[in-house]
Amino acid sequence: MEEALEVVDVVADSELEGAVTWLLRIVGLVLLLGGLGLWLLTEMGLLVLPALLIVAGLVLLVAPSILLALAELA
Repeated sequence: MEEALEVVDVVADSELEGAVTWLLRIVGLVLLLGGLGLWLLTEMGLLVLPALLIVAGLVLLVAPSILLALAELA
């Protein structure tokens, strides 16, 4: 966990903070839409793959804001 906060601190200090945040959010949105598409548009049901894609997408949508806020506080 310490290494992840160190990486976030380096990103927060650089001028690429906004670009990295939006890149992670776009990847999270794509994962979320892919998981919802697999779940709703196919006959898979809510199995492991769609559920993992949905959870990973939600984490990537929320995590950049939280990690950057924690890095600024530390």
